[in-house]
Amino acid sequence: MITVRPRPVIGVVIALLILTSFYLLHPNRDALRVPASFSAPFSAFSGSPAAAAAAAPSSPKSTAPEKPYGREYKGHSTPADINRVTNSTLGFGKVFVVGLPERTDKRDAIALASALTGFDVEWVDGVRGEDIPNKAVPFGVDRAKLMETNLGSWRGHMNAVRRVVEEGLDSALIMEDDMDWDVRLKPQLELVAAGARAVLSNLPDFYFPTGRPSFDYTSSTSSSSGEPVNPYGDDWDVLWLGHCGEPFPEDLPENKNLPAEDPGKIAMARKYTILNDATVPPLDHVTGIVDFQAHPERTRWVHVTAAPICTFAYAVSQRGARKILYDLSVDRLSGPFDNALAWLCRRAVGGWSKLAALAAQGDPLDRAGTMGDRGLDAKCLSVTPPVFFHHKAKGNIRGDSDIQSVGGEGEGEEGEDAPPVIREKGSTENIVWSARLNILNMIHGTAMETQW
Repeated sequence: MITVRPRPVIGVVIALLILTSFYLLHPNRDALRVPASFSAPFSAFSGSPAAAAAAAPSSPKSTAPEKPYGREYKGHSTPADINRVTNSTLGFGKVFVVGLPERTDKRDAIALASALTGFDVEWVDGVRGEDIPNKAVPFGVDRAKLMETNLGSWRGHMNAVRRVVEEGLDSALIMEDDMDWDVRLKPQLELVAAGARAVLSNLPDFYFPTGRPSFDYTSSTSSSSGEPVNPYGDDWDVLWLGHCGEPFPEDLPENKNLPAEDPGKIAMARKYTILNDATVPPLDHVTGIVDFQAHPERTRWVHVTAAPICTFAYAVSQRGARKILYDLSVDRLSGPFDNALAWLCRRAVGGWSKLAALAAQGDPLDRAGTMGDRGLDAKCLSVTPPVFFHHKAKGNIRGDSDIQSVGGEGEGEEGEDAPPVIREKGSTENIVWSARLNILNMIHGTAMETQW
């Protein structure tokens, strides 16, 4: 089993109690003899998982023993190279934010929240669908059915993905301009990185016949120390950090009826479990598709991607960016950007059962071409509940989205002439210490306000 140990700050006795109380042991169930799940208690502060759980506030204000945000936070993870997630680009080559230039309100908020929590962003201008000529629309798209706003959203995201390819970045985090995250984002990402490494290292190679990455795209992507070039690991295509929700891959319709002993189903069900995570909302406030009530409160997972809804925030590797640019533009486009990206990942994991069978028959590379489309063997991971989510800002609710119309006095009423509905206080689902709602507290250095 792979675990992340909390820092020994409050003493050996407490640490031992925590280790025996909170580490979940999962039996090894498959013939490959790799764990079905990994677990680790959450420690976002200077103490233990219990201290972190205790720090989950029950009153409107709470304090933490260590400031877990800002540029001075350097991380406390083992191995130490995971602490690179606390740098100015959160461990990625760059952080891109996609948004329309005229939405200065959103740019102001992102600039403040990212600066105060300790990372830098670069803007990629969003695109209006009506500015895209028919000749530039990908094969397979009916722009009338897709809608101009979805077409523009797709192009904005593709411009960000293309920059990863053009600039030879090893990776980049791409987010939309209405994002919010927990003030404790950097401690969260330490565990996400550990989880990504754990899950990736235990996926058999035959699920990815195209092989491991070769790092030939920049001179900076070489590590003489043997450490991963990227703190999240070097063998992934998409890391989905912000979404509206998704099931686990073993629960998808095409996978749920597979036999329990099917090697592909066992592999896709592997998870890295983070227990007693103070940054996860209580059960009556966490949202998504997973049945959270069936699991311990304040649990988060790093897992193989199934089919997320929404592309709030996602990271791509250089290899992943190339696959996305091909599959969602050069070859064809199957629908709105978030659906198309989810479909790429879903097609890949949906073939694991067949790939395992081919490997058992001595043809792990599918040289006979019997499988057809394998989703470019995309290797996608997700975080559930997500660590980024759409913020609903105070003010006119028409400002919530640049893709869908948000109405006047009735929630679905459209039209600029309709009386506006004013939201008196902003909110963000699934984010406990909202960075957007704690901007003033971070400026003043005062205690953080919790949403729950």
